[in-house]
Parts: sequence; C-alpha cells; structure tokens
Amino acid sequence: MSARRKRTGGPMSAAGLISFYEEYEGAIKISPTTVIILSAVFTFIVVMAHILG
Repeated sequence: MSARRKRTGGPMSAAGLISFYEEYEGAIKISPTTVIILSAVFTFIVVMAHILG
C-alpha cells in the first residue's frame, strides 16, 4: 500500500503575489493617457526617420 504525503512546498498563492505588488511604491507615476501619447509620438518619430533617412 502506498502512503499519501502532504505537500509542504508549492507555488506561491495568488494572494501572496497581490500583497507583494500592493506594497511596492514606484518612484515614477504616469497616467495611461500619457503612456499612449508618448508611444504615438515615438512611433511618429521612428516612421519619419525611416521616410527621411
């Protein structure tokens, strides 16, 4: 007969990961709108560099 063993170790639970990220305070806080605008400007610059260069 085989004996069943309890799992003592396993992957981190989702609750542990969430609490870790909630405690982290980043130095830079920018809005999603700012990220979209900066991405569009960067894309425009790259496209113009390919056309002109």
